[in-house]
Amino acid sequence: MKIAFISLGCAKNLVNTEQMMALVREAGYEITGDPEGADAAVLNTCGFIDAAKSEAIDHILELAQLKQQGKLGKLLVAGCLSQRYQDEICTELPEVDGVLGTGSYTDIVPALEEVLSGGHPARFGDIDHTDEDGARIVTTPPYTAYLKIAEGCDNRCAYCVIPSLRGRYRSRTMESLLSEAKGLAGSGVKELLVVAQDITRYGTDLYGRRRLADLLEELCKLPFHWIRLHYLYPDEIDEALIDVIARQRKIVKYLDIPIQHLNDKILKSMHRRGDQALIEGVVKRLRAHIPGVVLRTSIIVGFPGEGEAEFEELCRLLPAYGFERAGVFPFSCEEGTPAADMPDQVDPEVARQRAERLMELQSRVMDAWNEDRLGETLEVLCEGFDPNMGCYMGRSYADSVEIDNHVYFTAAGLIPAGEFVNVRITGTQDGDLTGEIEE
Repeated sequence: MKIAFISLGCAKNLVNTEQMMALVREAGYEITGDPEGADAAVLNTCGFIDAAKSEAIDHILELAQLKQQGKLGKLLVAGCLSQRYQDEICTELPEVDGVLGTGSYTDIVPALEEVLSGGHPARFGDIDHTDEDGARIVTTPPYTAYLKIAEGCDNRCAYCVIPSLRGRYRSRTMESLLSEAKGLAGSGVKELLVVAQDITRYGTDLYGRRRLADLLEELCKLPFHWIRLHYLYPDEIDEALIDVIARQRKIVKYLDIPIQHLNDKILKSMHRRGDQALIEGVVKRLRAHIPGVVLRTSIIVGFPGEGEAEFEELCRLLPAYGFERAGVFPFSCEEGTPAADMPDQVDPEVARQRAERLMELQSRVMDAWNEDRLGETLEVLCEGFDPNMGCYMGRSYADSVEIDNHVYFTAAGLIPAGEFVNVRITGTQDGDLTGEIEE
């Protein structure tokens, strides 16, 4: 039988999808990415914020339509949306034949067998104890892969539902991670993306201390070309970690550090660890010890209690930090979080307008960084030929997968995807860099 897999949301969710695919293939099923004509489709969902929930429901309805047309057999919904809305999915979406929570990814084969036999499984295992060490069918391009080093989160930010969906923070053993990383390197992966909700906390639960620096030292011994890090929390960045990042050539000098705000009152309300002074100190230390480092961050505007004064302080401070990459998001009021019950809720339209204004200010910083690259030569990972642009496209060290911009470049010969090339930057275009290959 043929089973289709569709994965929504973050890279951590994609890794779970890849693990389910490996289990299903091992059980003798055929794997496909096209639900049309499949005996069953498995939709692994995100349920983090409203936009993600809407996307997941839209996919469910699209797959339900295929079922009605006789082009798809059964529909099994897994992941965060299932975990968050267990009863609602089962009662309000009759098109769904079965559900798996985030604690039951490894139950995918018996759940599929039940669905295909006409049953309606609803499996919700312990989200604090999951098997993260299983085999995967890597679905990213052959030169790039994720390594999820931990699951869950203990940070308990006031706006976030992830701890209730993914459980407590739990690190994988260094032995299992290095074994998996060796397999990825042996398969030809050149760019390894180290991911977790908070990679800086790695090891604290398992070994009693931070072990990310130790893990990175070992990963750098493997034949990867780039090792990229997502996400680092400012209060957990210590001198040992900074030293490894600065010293190891393979670690990309690009760090994703979500700070969420810069006003101390709002940071405290968000239940963030540390204040504006701590964030400023971390940024200064990173820039002092890692020349050329590119910093990405995430900001939430319109959080409850954010008045004009708090927002103006954010507008004044953020550009001064010089974050070369940033995402600015209006606050999403999520039921079940402390923030949902806080007083002084900000009108969603006001939050949207604030996001636009702050992003406009931040874009000037990003544009200035691009302008400073003119005439430089950057190492670029080629991702193929873009027929719309009429040239090749790729990413520099300053651009992570799917969330940042690209470098578009011309070349006289054929450049295969996955090849690292040197590109002389000659221009900018809508936030992207343009250039020509240096032979």
